Amino acid sequence: MNEKPKKTIDEIFEEGTLIDEALKKGVQEALLRHKQLGNPVVTWRNGKIVWLKPEDIFVSGP
Repeated sequence: MNEKPKKTIDEIFEEGTLIDEALKKGVQEALLRHKQLGNPVVTWRNGKIVWLKPEDIFVSGP
């Protein structure tokens, strides 16, 4: 049995990678849900608030 030792919460926060990955996954899931339901989303572009229509929402990867 070659199990990796689990990271402590302090190690996870210090490294940050797992947190970043979880946030990116959550954003992609939220964007996909908005797109599927036909709901627009708000984003920030060039210092202005922009509403994206569902057909203009980009969702990357699986």
